[in-house]
Amino acid sequence: QVHLVESGGGLVQPGGSLRLSCAASGMDFSIRTWGWYRQALGKQRELIEYVGNIPIYMDSVKDRFVISRDNAKNMVYLQMNSLKPEDTGVYYCNTAPGWRFQWGQGTQVTVSS
Repeated sequence: QVHLVESGGGLVQPGGSLRLSCAASGMDFSIRTWGWYRQALGKQRELIEYVGNIPIYMDSVKDRFVISRDNAKNMVYLQMNSLKPEDTGVYYCNTAPGWRFQWGQGTQVTVSS
């Protein structure tokens, strides 16, 4: 069965950095396009960016967030720099449209002074 486990979230001050990790299992990880998504409180989940040479991203984070993957470890990462309060939300990993797995629990990121 498919499992998506996000981790690395927490409380960080504005301007700080945080690195999120996503451990995926139960699927052929390497053949899928992976991305990170964010859901702010009371709002819908939104795509942040896909990993690799896929120029689809959320404008508000494109200069501050870097997505990467490690196929050997079935891991997806999100390096977040220059964090802002509006980055607060629950962060999830999943595949691109057309084939989505069951969402994991996500990891909470709170940016506050």
